[in-house]
Amino acid sequence: MADARLSASRPLSPHLMVFRFILTMAMSIVHRMTGGFLYVGTVFVAVWLVAAASGPVWFARVDGLYQTWIGRLILIGLVWSLIHHAIGGIRHFIWDLGYGFEKKTADRMALFNLVAGLVLTALVVVVATLFG
Repeated sequence: MADARLSASRPLSPHLMVFRFILTMAMSIVHRMTGGFLYVGTVFVAVWLVAAASGPVWFARVDGLYQTWIGRLILIGLVWSLIHHAIGGIRHFIWDLGYGFEKKTADRMALFNLVAGLVLTALVVVVATLFG
């Protein structure tokens, strides 16, 4: 029979205190967070659509809220979440096909995910500011 004192002194499963924090781990965590943020952020889109369908008065109220600095910050966060999560989904799809598991390749893909998400979000914000 196993010694209960031995199993109680060590973790039952690996966690952040066991492993060194690396970029691929961070991207995995951020991918889950962006998925959750998109889930909650869908409410913002639904409110906007309902307001648009409810008439100009309600739409003006909701649009007024979304035009504040906090509203814009939330919308930019939603755009970044969507782009980052989509790129991360492509990365996961590549892994599902059996490619990209080498450490160097996985690190490059994680870095690309981070940089491309930020650059594309900045591009969307610039285009929306110029033409919106």
